[in-house]
Amino acid sequence: MTDPRTTVVVITHNRREELLRTLGELARLPERPPVIVTDNASTDGTADAVRGSHPQVTLLTPGRNLGAVGRNLAVRKARTPYIAFCDDDSWWGPGSLERAADLLDRHAGLAAVTARIVVEPGGAEDPIVAELRDSPIQGPDWLPGPALGSFLAAATVIRRDAFLDAGGFSARLWLGGEEELLATDLATRGWWLAYVPELTAHHAPSRARDATLRRVHGLRNTLWFCWLRRPVGPALRRTLHLARTVPHDTASLRAFGQAVAGLPWVLRERRVVPPEVEERLGALTQAQRNSTARRYVG
Repeated sequence: MTDPRTTVVVITHNRREELLRTLGELARLPERPPVIVTDNASTDGTADAVRGSHPQVTLLTPGRNLGAVGRNLAVRKARTPYIAFCDDDSWWGPGSLERAADLLDRHAGLAAVTARIVVEPGGAEDPIVAELRDSPIQGPDWLPGPALGSFLAAATVIRRDAFLDAGGFSARLWLGGEEELLATDLATRGWWLAYVPELTAHHAPSRARDATLRRVHGLRNTLWFCWLRRPVGPALRRTLHLARTVPHDTASLRAFGQAVAGLPWVLRERRVVPPEVEERLGALTQAQRNSTARRYVG
């Protein structure tokens, strides 16, 4: 079985061994998808290792660390209607890309489908799966699974044209919760997102990660998202809730400081979502407050 509808896009930075394992898993998929890797200026020999071990992979080397924007480069390079995002420490289960493409073929208003995530080794469900499965957003009856307000880039197949029309990932957000802004801009354009448990993505969390830096960026980006897209009331309530509940430490102070420093940009780019999209975002408020999977710690 081969399937020409989907390209797998991977971004990486200094995770050579994890990436090589991921590329090996992708090469064994029955769909035989084309794979594009953006190497975000790795210094550990990643690019040479990919060229040597996986010459069939298209390798992009922009020469600097672009964060999530590295995905934008790869999506523009791709020539298939659908894009399967994948991190360098995650991979897709056999048959999932074909099923995802079938769903996107079938439902013209569906922008993206997010898979069930299992954690390796062991295969236990990622804690975020319960939140995806129990999403409070009310979607149309034709959706193939629960409607989502955002998605996880390591486990999502998306329409290429919709992604590009919405502008892709923001260069300003760089990396860390960058999906929320794009997902909301897709919703504003009339698209729906869905969780489909029949799809499977595997995640073997890399140890080569700076949890504190990821927390700083994630908190900053959450604040920026609220200020960029939500009405004043909900944005203020979310900001005050975060100020009360995040750890009161240097990392949180950095995040709030970076967010405030970006206010001139936020005010220039602010576009409040229409009421029907704000209704979806508002439905997520309690789930976000009760989340055990998405916490600003580390």
